[in-house]
Amino acid sequence: MPRDLRPPVDILHYEIVQEQASALGRMGRALEQSLTRLREFDAAHAASGVPASLQPARRRLVHEAGHALWMFVVQREASGLRDSRHIMRTYNVPGEVQRCMGLPPSKPVSK
Repeated sequence: MPRDLRPPVDILHYEIVQEQASALGRMGRALEQSLTRLREFDAAHAASGVPASLQPARRRLVHEAGHALWMFVVQREASGLRDSRHIMRTYNVPGEVQRCMGLPPSKPVSK
């Protein structure tokens, strides 16, 4: 078996960069999935509008997408990619999702 002659710090750096790329991919897919769920929900109720009884479900989808967006932006920034405008355009992130990015999860309303 050939021995890797690179310095250990180079090997470690390679592993870190590889994991960052993998994490970015996971976070990007999570954002895509959450935005798809929100868009599908909206498409299913486009003609009649979202009834009041389903508003909490829609808010939950918006907040889930906002959380996924937050996780993706943070991961990108940790990797040195600071401009999040690219994400907003590429993924066509709705303004309401952008506005709830980074907010703590909402607690269920007790009756």
